[in-house]
Amino acid sequence: MKAIYPDDGAGDPANRPAAVPGLRPGTEGAADVPSRTLEVDGEIFVLRPNEFGGTDYTWLNGPDPGYGFGVSPAAEPSLDEHRANIRRFLADIDPTTGHLHDGPAG
Repeated sequence: MKAIYPDDGAGDPANRPAAVPGLRPGTEGAADVPSRTLEVDGEIFVLRPNEFGGTDYTWLNGPDPGYGFGVSPAAEPSLDEHRANIRRFLADIDPTTGHLHDGPAG
């Protein structure tokens, strides 16, 4: 946790950087990381473990090459858990922009 949150999450949340979906920074060495491709409801994602013990999901047939999301560490997620993560992400996509809604979905 300290590598991600050096102050262990304490302190003023206003001073922390906001999470922003989009392109994953620092992909050097990514070819060395095992990945899997998963199709969910006609959408294709590459799943790759990240350096924090979580999973990065890259939307291959989405509107922006490299667009996707990440999930916090989880112990060996099942395929059903990966599918659920992808469906939650897709449910929040604005069909007009192909990116996450600015506000709550619905």
